[in-house]
Amino acid sequence: MTLSAALERGRSAFDARAWADTYAALRSADGEGPLGVEDLERAATAAYLSGHDDDADAYWTRAHRAWLSQGEPTRAGRCGCWLSLTALLRGEVARSAGWLARTQRVLGDSACAEQGYLQLLTGLHALAGGDPEASLRHHGRALAIGEEFADADLTTLARLSLGDTLVKAQRVAEGMLLLDEVMVAVTTGEVSPIAAGITYCAVIVSCQSILDLRRATEWTEALGEWCASQHGLVPFRGQCLVHRSEILQVHGRWPEAVAEADRACEVFSLPASPGMAFYQRAELHRLWGEYDQAEGAYRQAAARALDPQPGLSLLRLEQGRKDAAASGIRRALAAARDVHGPDGGRTRAQLLPSYVEIMLAVDDVAAARQGAEELDQLAARLQAPLLRARAEQAMGAVLLAEDDTAAAIERLTGACHAWRELDAPYDMARVRTLLGVACRRLGDHDSGQMHLDAARSVFRELGAAPDLTRLERLALRTAPGARGVLSDREVEVLRLVASGRTNRGVAEALFLSEKTVARHVSNILTKLGLASRSAATAYAYEHGLV
Repeated sequence: MTLSAALERGRSAFDARAWADTYAALRSADGEGPLGVEDLERAATAAYLSGHDDDADAYWTRAHRAWLSQGEPTRAGRCGCWLSLTALLRGEVARSAGWLARTQRVLGDSACAEQGYLQLLTGLHALAGGDPEASLRHHGRALAIGEEFADADLTTLARLSLGDTLVKAQRVAEGMLLLDEVMVAVTTGEVSPIAAGITYCAVIVSCQSILDLRRATEWTEALGEWCASQHGLVPFRGQCLVHRSEILQVHGRWPEAVAEADRACEVFSLPASPGMAFYQRAELHRLWGEYDQAEGAYRQAAARALDPQPGLSLLRLEQGRKDAAASGIRRALAAARDVHGPDGGRTRAQLLPSYVEIMLAVDDVAAARQGAEELDQLAARLQAPLLRARAEQAMGAVLLAEDDTAAAIERLTGACHAWRELDAPYDMARVRTLLGVACRRLGDHDSGQMHLDAARSVFRELGAAPDLTRLERLALRTAPGARGVLSDREVEVLRLVASGRTNRGVAEALFLSEKTVARHVSNILTKLGLASRSAATAYAYEHGLV
């Protein structure tokens, strides 16, 4: 291919937004002879959008120098701004600061739109340094300059940064209004592809940070459609990839979710990289019952300075290591004790559903109730539908453990409706499992069976092996004819009683007090309508519990 043919092909591909083709053609042309400065900028854009960040940096750097040599400091400054911004998005703070300082020197006091980009970058560095008020001031100046010079990219990125900063400062309603306005500009094609890709991912991350699953899902779907319209585009990067995987997981698209998690792990391949991608991969392995793979991925997350909670504690619970599960989740919740901190209690809100589940599993119903009540309060304050669904489910499970079955059904029904609204089949199946138990406890075996059958169908379709196993155990324990439903702890006690152990022997085996064991035995006899330990032993053998 001749130089002119390669250039023609690259420029045509650029106009058609075929970024992989643009990158390949212009790279080929550059091998035949140095590209002109405008083609260097095209090559930088195509390289960035097709996922070749190092080459994008190299092309922008060459364009920056070429514009300077031609006496065009403003055009050189624009390249410097892109270099600073993309470095900051990769977490390369020092590199970004270096390009920011260099561009400030190159532009001096000249009146141009690029001054707005400098304000934008200064605001982003202030936010990264923990000064949201300074960040808001700089972003406000950037927006004013963008509007003065009618620069659509600058005004969009400035509004994006203002909205994101307001969300981080717990001014969520104000922030989300700005972010929604930003997305209108993006979806109507008012901004360049780089600005659009940055905006899509930033808005998705902001939505996930406030547990706004509906918005995150809507903009993720829009981003997918936008990507499909541009050949060779690689817009999902790092944290955005992880959140896409999380969204796919909630919606029951687990194979796609693990594929996105794997891609994110490749992006975050260095030891110093964030552990979110590896944690998300571990979660999917755990849900499938692939415990060895889950263990390895949780360790990868921990090696990257991410506390692998609550997933690791849930893994320990599923492995039968209840004490380790309880210790882990208690420690994690204690570390996230400040509900009035910078995240407004959202870290605790992420931990509390698992805390409630684990506390119920270790028979600490009082602690589980405290956790469910706190989750209820956080859900009321944060007004996130995802959190409301989790709170209803947690409180329903606690009420069921407290034998307040009618109240449990009310809360669990609310949770079921909430998960249905969020299109979350796995979570809805888990709630329907609890509803099945509750209905059977009230003697409504037909409704109970329908709930359990529906849950079983979803678990099978998703490949959720651990949940299927738990469901079968529940179905056995709650078969028609039993007048009550035994908790996991009560089943353990019954098995040991049926083996001939005294209360003292059971207490020693389960590390409980004799008084607690006596209470469990009394509850077992009451729930099953039995008169003696020997009758309980017979029941255990008849129902395959031993």
